[in-house]
Amino acid sequence: MDERAVVRPLEPAGRRVLVVSDIHGALPLLKGALRKAGFCREDILVVLGDMMERSEGGLDTLRYVMELSRTHTVHTLLGNCDNVTLGFFDPREELPDGFYQRWFPRFGRRCTLVKMAELIGVSLDRPEDWPAARAALARAFAPELDFLRSLPHILVNDQYLLVHGGVPREDRLTELSAYEVMKNDAFLDQGHSFRRWVIVGHWPVTLYNEKIPAADPIVLPRRHIVSIDGAATLKLDGQVNVLILPERPEGAFTWVREDGLPTVTALEPQAASGESVNIRYGRSDLEVLARGAEFSRCRHLESGREVWILTEFLRRRADGSVWCEDSTDYCLPVSPGDALSVVRETSYGILAKKNGVTGWYRGRYK
Repeated sequence: MDERAVVRPLEPAGRRVLVVSDIHGALPLLKGALRKAGFCREDILVVLGDMMERSEGGLDTLRYVMELSRTHTVHTLLGNCDNVTLGFFDPREELPDGFYQRWFPRFGRRCTLVKMAELIGVSLDRPEDWPAARAALARAFAPELDFLRSLPHILVNDQYLLVHGGVPREDRLTELSAYEVMKNDAFLDQGHSFRRWVIVGHWPVTLYNEKIPAADPIVLPRRHIVSIDGAATLKLDGQVNVLILPERPEGAFTWVREDGLPTVTALEPQAASGESVNIRYGRSDLEVLARGAEFSRCRHLESGREVWILTEFLRRRADGSVWCEDSTDYCLPVSPGDALSVVRETSYGILAKKNGVTGWYRGRYK
């Protein structure tokens, strides 16, 4: 039987509550976002999970959250990527045979277990190495593993329910599968509505927008859902979002973002483009019409739209089919003096971000 969800209470209102999710080892972004939010000892911080994996900063991020937990009021939930570390020591039914044989070479030092093994000089190269490595890692990283094992999957009070991936209902929460509330893909597309506000991470919010890449939290008042995963580490334009819960039930959600990208100042105006496409994970298959050194003309198979794609973003599968890293032909609305985060500088202009939205800017800047 699958492990059941562990549910714990969240303190009632009276203190400011900040919520962050899906850091994926981007510790500088986490620290920068908390500074922008003015995080202090009087606040409550909720970490919705996925502190680790996909970057070399996973272990440092875990230790930083552990240290914050000793000095501040911090509630941390277990995410599906955090569960990858635990599963190596405590078997998880949802991690199939062969999982780690694929995971370790795929992510290398961006996998927290591989980084841990490297730090103490043990090998994870072959399954026959794992029993000795498992014992050595358990000794060397006992505090980190104990912290992960202590984490719940859901926090709840009268007004809020916080979970990494999502829930199908608000009652009988301890009957839910722990893994299914951690890894609940495309939660907003499932049609749920709630009495409490349900706050989730896990699924990058940009994946919900077929037209424009946008990384700020999505707030759905009628359904009482907020989704906050800004795709830090996973996307070149990803960011860490810190959601600030309203002090009163009728208040508005606010947030700060940190993407760590260099910034420039726009010197010329630009109007937003009309039609555009957000080519994103799972929907990124292409037909290459003309390959160039910097840009390639491609047809996006899902939308049928022809777009110019940075050639460096093109990828080819073993079967010969082509896909790309997240791409767009959207042009940002820009006024002189606007600050823009720079994702890429090209001969066409800059792929940039403004207020959490990614698009092209073709004007002059400094």
